[in-house]
Amino acid sequence: MPEAVEKQLQNEREWEGLLDSMLGLNKLDRGVFRLLAESSEPLTVDHVAEFINKERTTAYRSVKRLEEAGVAVQEQESCPKGGYHHVYRVSDPDEIADELQRMLNQWYAETGQLIQEFRDTYLEDHSSK
Repeated sequence: MPEAVEKQLQNEREWEGLLDSMLGLNKLDRGVFRLLAESSEPLTVDHVAEFINKERTTAYRSVKRLEEAGVAVQEQESCPKGGYHHVYRVSDPDEIADELQRMLNQWYAETGQLIQEFRDTYLEDHSSK
């Protein structure tokens, strides 16, 4: 196996590596995901910012990336004195796993097609010599 492929496979053997490589998340996003996953209740962006020791805007951007990637969801909670605020929690793990599996299957099919195109192209070139 080529060293580049082997190195990539080694780096992605932990499930959190899948969040990076398949969903484009970064180290901060992984930390926020872990925080939301381990919390017994949904968290506000202010709580996330406090836990990760970052500015509120940084926490908000990370939570939004998680939401856009489909691994976190926003909910609206009513406040006791009126009004509401948004809280965030991790999406259903089965739904996340199903989406990752779908993405992997699509990648596998598309990569198989590219390999066949390679074979067809170079088989024609090789046999015409």
